Amino acid sequence: MSIETEIKLRMPPEQLAKLRRHALFKAHQITAPATRRLHNIYFDTPELELHKNQMALRLRRVGGLWLQTLKGGGQVMAGMHQRNEWEVPVPTAKLDFSGLDAAVWDEHLPQAIRCNLAPVFITDFYRSSRLLDWQGAIIEVCMDHGEVKTSCGSAPICEVELELKSGEPQKLFELAQAILEIASFELEAVSKAELGFRLLAGHIEQPETSVVPQLAKKCRLTDGLQTLIWSCLSHIQGNLRGAMDGNEPEYLHQMRVALRRLRVVLRMAEKVHADEELAALRQELAGLGAALGRIREWDVFIAGIRSMQAEDAGLQALLDVCERQRAGCYAVLLSTVPMRKLQQLLLRFAVWMSGAYWRKAEQGVPKTRDFATRRLHQLYRRYARASLHQNAVDPERLHALRIHAKKLRYSAEFFANLYDAKKAKSFLAALNKVQETLGQINDIAVAHRLLESKAVYLPEHHEVIMFIRRDMDKELTKKIKMLHKTIKVFNKKQAFWEK
Repeated sequence: MSIETEIKLRMPPEQLAKLRRHALFKAHQITAPATRRLHNIYFDTPELELHKNQMALRLRRVGGLWLQTLKGGGQVMAGMHQRNEWEVPVPTAKLDFSGLDAAVWDEHLPQAIRCNLAPVFITDFYRSSRLLDWQGAIIEVCMDHGEVKTSCGSAPICEVELELKSGEPQKLFELAQAILEIASFELEAVSKAELGFRLLAGHIEQPETSVVPQLAKKCRLTDGLQTLIWSCLSHIQGNLRGAMDGNEPEYLHQMRVALRRLRVVLRMAEKVHADEELAALRQELAGLGAALGRIREWDVFIAGIRSMQAEDAGLQALLDVCERQRAGCYAVLLSTVPMRKLQQLLLRFAVWMSGAYWRKAEQGVPKTRDFATRRLHQLYRRYARASLHQNAVDPERLHALRIHAKKLRYSAEFFANLYDAKKAKSFLAALNKVQETLGQINDIAVAHRLLESKAVYLPEHHEVIMFIRRDMDKELTKKIKMLHKTIKVFNKKQAFWEK
């Protein structure tokens, strides 16, 4: 068995052609590029049991030879794929389970599954590959161009794979940074096999919500923080394309959630070990979050106007003005933070995550649960002080309370499984209601501000503007009452990290 470590870079055909002509690889290559056609047949059961267990079995034809490969397990971090891999030559285009220790096949492909295997799709592409010596790391660069074919349709393949043969994973990301200076790409988290299975299932792209990784109860703090950061980066990457397309507001919302969660974890890392690159990354995230926030405010306001469902000329005029403003904010985002810059940001994170920072941070680091307990206690005290002013309908105070509640909730979610599950679940459910209500109150405050900024352009529709103001004021009164109730319920919950 070997462990495959690689990065996938998805790019348009013209960018792949541009990269192919560039002198970068020639200056570092150990072997000259060789082109070959790779025809792969993927197998699974009718119930797709291998795919459900994150395994992939294929036969690959390379020239006149066939290779049988089983891949499974592993993880994907900012486009870097790490998987276990077993590969053996076979005489023909038929599965043959005699080429490995029987125990390996029995463990990963029990006889009951082997009896039900059948072809499910193929990938057929041309690969130009060469070996590079990149700053002491040996990296295979593969340029792939072809397609995935299933009974339900096909999809193009156009990507570069950087596979680490020896050396540090950090070098993969540094090479990707150099490539990004030449050709535009997106870090790809979806393998060719997964693309085939998605085609079979009729997969429809949709916004990805956050998934909190389960930290091992005895994990080192640095390992736990890295796990949380990779999770947040994956959340960002899963919504990046949709957010930049700008057609579905939920992608952008999920991007903002991912950025806020990531900033919370980075603040924790900063308390463990300060670092210039960490500070710079946090600052860049703050700027990106602000840019996305301006668009999100208009998305929420526009959705509120549409929810009124009234055929009124004034409402339509206001909606038109707001949509133009939203489009203007989005155009500014694309001009100041294009996709290339976002890919650069992800690569900077990946290099930092693979670098010396974490070795330095391990010195004198506290136990994970001890750190979590202290951090949650600090955040809870800050929230409690801010909640003393809940009765004052002061937008600034309520905004501050919302931020404290949000930081406490994210941090509590990150560390919840280190403590009593039942207490943590009850605490988080009550806190979530507080944060949700504060978010709704903030939306109303923002809506008032946005309405005032556009009312001057619609003097002929004074009545509808007044109607919207009154409606928002009524809604605010209801939400303030709800906030008092949710805080009262939450205050009765025991802090689950306390004995």
